[in-house]
Amino acid sequence: MKSLFITIWAIILITNFANAQLKIVFQLTTNDTLVHKAVIRQFNNILKEDSTVKLAVICHGPGIEMLMKEKTIVKISIQELSKKGVEFIACENTMTEKKIEKSQLIEGLKYVKAGIIEVAKRQSEGWSYIKAGF
Repeated sequence: MKSLFITIWAIILITNFANAQLKIVFQLTTNDTLVHKAVIRQFNNILKEDSTVKLAVICHGPGIEMLMKEKTIVKISIQELSKKGVEFIACENTMTEKKIEKSQLIEGLKYVKAGIIEVAKRQSEGWSYIKAGF
């Protein structure tokens, strides 16, 4: 009876793991536009392979420039990926430090008080972590 219970429990765990949705959070802390283009390329490649993957990028420090209307070179790609459910998230602490207003950022973003806390929170919720950069 005990071995039957263990077998059933193992099957349930394996089934749940196989059916779990993959979630990936990227941390972006650089204003390097080559990295910004690489992140966009990675998102498109991931979604081409599996359109059910949940993706988010949290931009803080110099990485906030990827989300700024006047500085980004990937605005159209951000807008297209946002329509597919990719989350682009700006750190309000960075915005305060750099005196950036929401009006200076691309429309449709999400905001969090502290970017690094959001990264850690998502990891605790089972999101895989990727540090964006070369």
